Amino acid sequence: MDYTLINVASLVLLVLGLLGTFLPVLPGLLLSLCGLLIYKFGTDAPLPMAYVWIFSALTLVSIILNYVIPARTTRKYGGTRWGSIGSVIGTFAGMFFIPVPFGFLIGMFLGVFVGELLHDAKDKKKAWNSTKGALIGFIYGTGFNFIVGLAMFLVVIFDMF
Repeated sequence: MDYTLINVASLVLLVLGLLGTFLPVLPGLLLSLCGLLIYKFGTDAPLPMAYVWIFSALTLVSIILNYVIPARTTRKYGGTRWGSIGSVIGTFAGMFFIPVPFGFLIGMFLGVFVGELLHDAKDKKKAWNSTKGALIGFIYGTGFNFIVGLAMFLVVIFDMF
């Protein structure tokens, strides 16, 4: 098979993976890891296997942290299970019913806020704090994913050229 086609396919997957760190409809780091693996094993690339193992481990850590970080930060800011459930429902509702590029974010934050208000309608400050915790958790998780995805992209680019 033509190495140019393999290189282009791996770069497309790496770029889609970077986009996926922000867009929940794309499995960000998994796409990036696939791009790295296609590049490593589909070409005669001298990329050391250590990169494959390191990025595989970081992808696994990221998958785990994507569930732990938002829950921890939301709880740290006073969130309850109601806010967590509202976050999940709001994210999916935002993806489908809010017709703007980052509708899922709006939906997630509204979901946390509404979920906390359903739990305790009198404590709006707690609902706002929970929403702030969800935002901070999203920023931490997305930032980690983006840095790992960008590192994969740069490793492949530097190895290609």
